[in-house]
Amino acid sequence: MGTSVLSLRIDGELLERLRHHAARRGMSVQDYVIRTLIRDDFDERFQAAVEETEKFYAGSPDPG
Repeated sequence: MGTSVLSLRIDGELLERLRHHAARRGMSVQDYVIRTLIRDDFDERFQAAVEETEKFYAGSPDPG
């Protein structure tokens, strides 16, 4: 898997908040943003998997 560059234009106040959050975790702003995006992507995929599992079991007869 290769890498690409993503350029963002954000307002100064948001950048300062990102710097603050990143510094508390000992990270660069870039690493903080990337980890946040990865976490959000994982959360979405995990939620989709949970919903599919619930649909599957909702169609199954109750063994009890």
